[in-house]
Amino acid sequence: MAQALRALIAAALLAIAFASSPAVAVAVGPRAPSWAELSPSEKQVLAPLAAEWDSLDTARRQKWMGIAKRYPTLAPPEQERVQQQMGAWVRLTPDQRRQAREQYKSIKQLPPEKRQQVQEKWQEYQQLPPEKRKELSSRSGAPPAAQQLSPEKRREPDSRSAPPAGKP
Repeated sequence: MAQALRALIAAALLAIAFASSPAVAVAVGPRAPSWAELSPSEKQVLAPLAAEWDSLDTARRQKWMGIAKRYPTLAPPEQERVQQQMGAWVRLTPDQRRQAREQYKSIKQLPPEKRQQVQEKWQEYQQLPPEKRKELSSRSGAPPAAQQLSPEKRREPDSRSAPPAGKP
């Protein structure tokens, strides 16, 4: 359960990071391409989404295209992080994705200084050794970034929608 929440928060923070960057505001046009129409470099970046690309709505495809367009400008560690988080996003159930979007909206509505605090807490949490993170999440039920949100804005994942064992 804590692992699913961490994935949701990571997805929300990834969305914040890309949404706050001016390079993401890319107009792709009224229609986003099918998987077959993507360039080889776009396919390489968006590979984790290959199986479901053609079922994504236009707005979602356009958002992912913006990330793919910005991807070459990222430092290698950032590229790796984007790939890992994209893979984690693909493994989320539709309900977990909905929760991640709601979490993102909640975080985005916070004042900038509070949003920065949430991001810093999350980064601190991510730097902890795995055993310490496990201890903290079992003690509190949620990682520090989620604890920063008020209870009415905090979303706990439904245990029925947790990813399969062994997957974040």
